[in-house]
Amino acid sequence: MSYEHLSNRVKNLHESATLAMTRKSRELKETGIDVINLSIGEPDFNTPECIKDAAIEAINKNITHYPPVPGYKELRKAISDKFKRDNNLDYSIEQIIVSGGAKQSIANTFLCLVNKGDEVLIPAPYWVSYPEMVKLAEGVPVIMPTTIENDFKVTPQQVKEAITSKTKVFIYSSPCNPSGSSYTREELHELAKVLAQKEDLYIISDEIYELISFDGNHESIAQFDFVKDRVVTINGVSKNYAMTGWRIGYLAAEKTLAAACNTLQGQYTSGAASISQMAALKALQTDHHNLTEIQEMKRAFRERRDLVLRKLKEIPGIISNTPQGAFYVFPDVSYYYGKSDGNTLIRDGNDLCFYLLDKAHVALVPGDAFGGYNHIRISYAASMEELEKALNRIKEGLSRLK
Repeated sequence: MSYEHLSNRVKNLHESATLAMTRKSRELKETGIDVINLSIGEPDFNTPECIKDAAIEAINKNITHYPPVPGYKELRKAISDKFKRDNNLDYSIEQIIVSGGAKQSIANTFLCLVNKGDEVLIPAPYWVSYPEMVKLAEGVPVIMPTTIENDFKVTPQQVKEAITSKTKVFIYSSPCNPSGSSYTREELHELAKVLAQKEDLYIISDEIYELISFDGNHESIAQFDFVKDRVVTINGVSKNYAMTGWRIGYLAAEKTLAAACNTLQGQYTSGAASISQMAALKALQTDHHNLTEIQEMKRAFRERRDLVLRKLKEIPGIISNTPQGAFYVFPDVSYYYGKSDGNTLIRDGNDLCFYLLDKAHVALVPGDAFGGYNHIRISYAASMEELEKALNRIKEGLSRLK
């Protein structure tokens, strides 16, 4: 089969830069090279034992048949209770759809809301898949740049100026992948007031890193009643409970939109894996404050963040903010653009990442994949020892660039 025979839909999509860099670092490792992979967006912790036990129990009880498309009622009830307990949000089980990961929940929402030519506002930096999902839905991604000085947060004035008659959706994440930035209640309230002015504009709030938040309480934009019915709240268990491989995400939305997502999902994947749902049920029924593994993971990520920031300050020319959550740092590395080690010229973040992979054997992700040309993303989902070794390698590699 030739490439020309593929649909325009798939030809217009790009491979995920994070997955591409992970694949390349794995290929180098297979040749015997000691590569430290700081490109992957996955907690390096294991799923808590009580959650694994719940999955084993589900297997032994033969909960292995087709599940309902929107998820088991008891899981959706646990999600509803979680929203009330942790976020003070009231969602009925009819408003909740369980999917094969938060990525599918977001894709469902775009496919149910966006028509050809509709515009979707995306603050940059953004998670790599947002623009590609919009294109898949035949929409138009409208990128809104932010600055490191403003902690990578979009302002209400920017949003107001970006809204047109074609604007259908505004999507953001908090804590953010790749910047780690989090919006405060006051900031979300001001954004909500602007977004509410256009009656057919919907908000997708990606809260997948909710529990990995270091400063203050996590805030949801759906808390504001005047805009709640136009908010789709996205969450899941992958990051918060170290359950990436279980593939369980969920959305909460107004009933008509939730029903549409149910119909769509019923036609192309049906329900998420039954055993994974039982594991997620245990996770969400357990107050995360009482899960020592989760509290230890959060403590470790904060300690690692501080180490990475401290080591980055030792490297000339690198500028970083202080992330409030997730497990990424998104420093400005443009100081090294135009420099060379005598063999390799660094023109952009892509060149820099490949240079550091080749010379320092550290895998990172170029920032242009996230809408941040002057940046790279460093994941600190690695041990303190690996992080220290990796940052030392980066410092030494960059010192060769003149």
